[in-house]
Amino acid sequence: MTQTPTRPNVALLTGVACYLMWGVFPLFWPLLDEAGAVEVLAHRMIWSFVSALVILVLLRHPWGWLRELTVRKWLLLAAAAVVISFNWGGFIYAVNSGHVVESSLGYFINPLVSMLFGRVFFGERFDVRSRVGILLAFVGVMVIAFDSWRTLWISLLLAFSFGTYGALKKTITLPALPGLLVESGIMLVPCLAYVVWLEANGQGHWSHPNLWWLFIMGGLITMIPLWLFAFSARGLPLSAIGLLQYIAPTMQFLFGVLLFRQQVSAAYLGGLVIVWTGCLVYITGLVKGARERQEAARSEGLTSVR
Repeated sequence: MTQTPTRPNVALLTGVACYLMWGVFPLFWPLLDEAGAVEVLAHRMIWSFVSALVILVLLRHPWGWLRELTVRKWLLLAAAAVVISFNWGGFIYAVNSGHVVESSLGYFINPLVSMLFGRVFFGERFDVRSRVGILLAFVGVMVIAFDSWRTLWISLLLAFSFGTYGALKKTITLPALPGLLVESGIMLVPCLAYVVWLEANGQGHWSHPNLWWLFIMGGLITMIPLWLFAFSARGLPLSAIGLLQYIAPTMQFLFGVLLFRQQVSAAYLGGLVIVWTGCLVYITGLVKGARERQEAARSEGLTSVR
């Protein structure tokens, strides 16, 4: 199914909006702190499925993609559903247990993990800047691990789970919302069973007057930025997306330090600076590569005209 490219100005606006929404996620999940992370995750899956279904129906999205789901795609989507569950659950746990800075580190590392997976699983080649960026990020993580190894698992879980999710999604030719509908649908039965069990045993929080609508909102705010990202990705070059994706973890880090008053040691901050430097090297390489490709394409166009 061919998708119409989004106009660049619209793509940029939707891309910025998408990452701004992801950046303010740490402000939402503490509202559900009364419920446990697993219960919040279960509701997030349930209401993500409902939200994706409603959006697809309202948009009158064609359903021909269902016929393209082979056994292999179903298995890949099931694996993606499990992996994204770990990512979402890990993020909810991190935020609600006061580890917002650690979650931001995970999403700073994530693009470099994706690059590593691209090399290992898809044979993608690294230029010099990419190698330097990955090396710097690795050194930064080692510095942080030396001082804060007890919470490093949070950052690594988020980075590698989302990197694995991205690698799985790369092999599945399916639009964003239909993919999320299937993935959340795969997890729907166990999540519903868990929520029903909690309610039956008086341990659930669905009946709480100030929480049930927040559970629903959790699904909606999961779908909306993904929907915006789908628009943005069709109209922006990879270099622009690579630049925009650092908006969210930067906001999360600032929220962690300034709003949630997390104490950051000198070693942790030093490691973060090294990771940031690696990310900056990666971004500059991405932008330069995109410019070189544009110039090469322009030169080829002039040559063909001549």
